[in-house]
Amino acid sequence: MTETTYSATIAATLAEAMRADGRVVVFGEDVALGGPYLTTKGLAEEFGTERVVNTPISEAAICGVAIGAAQSGLRPVVEIMFIDFIDLAMDQLVNGAAKAHFMSGGQLAVPMVLRTQGGAGQRAAAQHSQSLESWLTHVPGLKVVMPSSAREVAALLPTALADPNPVVVVESKTLYFRRETLPDGGVVPEPLGRARVLRQGGDVTIVATSRMVHEALEAAAELEGAGIQAEVIDPRTLVPLDLPTIAASVARTGRLVVAHEAVRQGGFGAEIVAQVQEACFWDLDAPIARVGAPFTPVPLSPVLEDAYLPGAAEILDGVRSVLR
Repeated sequence: MTETTYSATIAATLAEAMRADGRVVVFGEDVALGGPYLTTKGLAEEFGTERVVNTPISEAAICGVAIGAAQSGLRPVVEIMFIDFIDLAMDQLVNGAAKAHFMSGGQLAVPMVLRTQGGAGQRAAAQHSQSLESWLTHVPGLKVVMPSSAREVAALLPTALADPNPVVVVESKTLYFRRETLPDGGVVPEPLGRARVLRQGGDVTIVATSRMVHEALEAAAELEGAGIQAEVIDPRTLVPLDLPTIAASVARTGRLVVAHEAVRQGGFGAEIVAQVQEACFWDLDAPIARVGAPFTPVPLSPVLEDAYLPGAAEILDGVRSVLR
């Protein structure tokens, strides 16, 4: 087994892709310097600054150049340093990248990966701490991936890089330096759109994304001590969503808790809830519970930010509510 981190796995996966395919290029702010979370560390030294390009601080320009590069035969990887500023690239991403294949009748492709990161917990205040993945899941033509661990990065990022159309990978800043072990032989790339059952149980299903996967596993371990068996599922990709795996679990357990770090109102958990109740209405023994952050900007104060962030305690409350 090899010890690594989420951040180091991203850098290693990008390096492997760049060695295998000279068309893979990286664009972004400070990417040649490794970036603020070291996710592109060592790439400029190995591949040069013609393939690892530091860009101006203009998310619209970064995304626009990448779309043009992709349509010209390259396979760009774009880094938007904070998801909070993806709105500046939305016109290019939503009206350009996501629509090109459809509007050209299949003649054009945009083989581009846009990497960004979100989430709170780093005392970065309201403009650098948001979880905005639900914005992206509303756009036909975009795939949206949320790896919850280094293992999932190794499994899903190569698949995203090989996709002929745009994929957005939403990373978690609080997971970047979390240490874990991977098999010495590496992780086999896996298709997008397949959820992973991380823990089996028959009493309640917990579907959690990104950082909240770890909180769900912690909650499940505590529930086991009380004689409650929770099944924990990581969707891994939000678009496409593996509804069959989630629905099959809910059909067995009869109860569902959906957990994400994003604010509860309008979060992607609401979409999971809607799809599950349509598929499993007669299997449900209780209303579905949603766990998310309160509908307020992320506080800067450490005490308030800690209170704001949902975690294992809130998941436990959700489980208790569906078991009553």
